[in-house]
Amino acid sequence: MELSVLTRQTFAEPADSREAVQAGCAARTSRRNASKTGIAWQLTTTDARIQLEYLYPKIET
Repeated sequence: MELSVLTRQTFAEPADSREAVQAGCAARTSRRNASKTGIAWQLTTTDARIQLEYLYPKIET
């Protein structure tokens, strides 16, 4: 499950205890995974390598 979705849903309301947060996370994760919701990626791998070139070091052989 995407971290931002889980964070927004879990911390939208105050929790009583750590166990309540863990139970809420588990329930939300199960529901989200069951719905098979996809992620709308903004870049293809090729585009990412071009735009984020500094993260992909060139290895010369």
